[in-house]
Amino acid sequence: MTVSPSLDDALAGAERLLSRRAGATVHLTEPEDLGGHGESVVVRTRMTHNPFSDRRSVVVKQYLGSDDGVDPFRYEVASCQLFTALPADARPAPVIIAHDPDQRLLVLEDLGRSGSLADKLFGPDPETATRCLLSWARALGRMQACTAGREDDFGALLRRLGERVRRDPIADQARAALAEVPALVADVLGVTVPPQAAVEARTTARLLGGTRFRAFSTADTCPDNNLVTSLGVRFVDFERGCFRDVALDAAYFRVPFPACPSSFALPDGMSAQMLAAWRSEVAGVWPELDDTGLLEPRLVDADVLWVWWCTWTLLPRLAHRDGPLGRDAGRTPWLSTALRHYWYGLGERAAATLPATTGLAGLMTAAIDERFPDSPRVLPVFPAFRARV
Repeated sequence: MTVSPSLDDALAGAERLLSRRAGATVHLTEPEDLGGHGESVVVRTRMTHNPFSDRRSVVVKQYLGSDDGVDPFRYEVASCQLFTALPADARPAPVIIAHDPDQRLLVLEDLGRSGSLADKLFGPDPETATRCLLSWARALGRMQACTAGREDDFGALLRRLGERVRRDPIADQARAALAEVPALVADVLGVTVPPQAAVEARTTARLLGGTRFRAFSTADTCPDNNLVTSLGVRFVDFERGCFRDVALDAAYFRVPFPACPSSFALPDGMSAQMLAAWRSEVAGVWPELDDTGLLEPRLVDADVLWVWWCTWTLLPRLAHRDGPLGRDAGRTPWLSTALRHYWYGLGERAAATLPATTGLAGLMTAAIDERFPDSPRVLPVFPAFRARV
C-alpha cells in the first residue's frame, strides 16, 4: 500500500526505537494506516526479525508538530504506563511497549482487527449492539475501579515525562459554560434562564473538584474510541486522560455520548441496563454508589453539567445555521435535534430534584422547536436498533 511521508517517518522512527531497545535490528513491514486526527499518525505494522518477543504486529503512534503547552503525547504515554502496570486481566487498554519523547512516538500492543463500538451501533444486529454497550459499561466501571486511588501515580508518571500540569480538559470548559450559557441562550434563542436554574447549575461544579469518587477517565469515550475485542471492550486514545469524578463518565449512559459526532439515542431501558452493569463493577470500591439515593443526585448533577456544556459548545454553531453535528452526514444527527434531545432528557431526569432546571428544559425545547421548525424533533436511536422500533 502507499504510505504517506509522515507514516514512513513514524515507521522509521519506531524501527530505530525498537532496535535500540532490543540491541538488535528490528524491521517493520506491511504498514496499515489506521488514521489519525491531523495531530498524529497511527499505523499497524508487522514485526520481522524481531529478537526480543513473539509479537507479530504492533501499533505505532506518532504525534506531529511541536510540544506546545500541555503535551498530549505525555498524557497518552502516562495513561498507557498506568494501565500497563495493572494486572493483565484488569488492563483496559493496550500495553505500551516503548516510547521516545524526542520523536513523540510510542509503540503499543496490537489489539487486533477489532471493530469499534461505533461499528456495532451502526451495524445491522441489535443483539450485538446491546452486548457491546453493556460490555462497554462494564469496562468503564472496571477501569474506574482499577484506577481508584492511583491519581498520585498518574501525576508521578506525568512529572517523569516532564509534564507539570495535571488537568481535566473539560473542567475549565464546564465552568465557562456555567458562566456563559445564560447570555448565550438569551442571545441565540431568546430564552431567559431563571435565576434559580442558574443556581442549580452552579452547584453541580462540585463534581469538577476533588471528590472522593475519582478515577481515571479517557475524557473522550465516544463510540469510535472503544474497541470491541475477544476480551471485551478496550479503550484507546488517552491524549486527554485525567482523573475526575466517576459520575461524569457514568452520565454518558443517559445523555448519551454528549456532543460526540455519533450522538444518537439509545432504546428504552438500555440506559438502565448499562448503569446496572457499571454499578456492578464500581460497587466493590465505592459501596456508596450502590445506593440509589446517593448515586442518582450525582448523576443528575453530571447530566446538568454535560447539557450546559453541550449548549455552550453547539449553540454558537446553531446561531449561524442548523446542520449535521459531525462531518459524516450519514452517521451523525442534526445539531438542533441533538441539543433538543439533551434538554428534553434532562427535563425528565431532573424533575424530582431540580424544579428550576426542569422548567428551563421546557423553555429550551420549545425555543429550539420554534427556531428550527423543519428539523426532526426526536433524535433517532442508533441504526442497529432501528429495525426493532
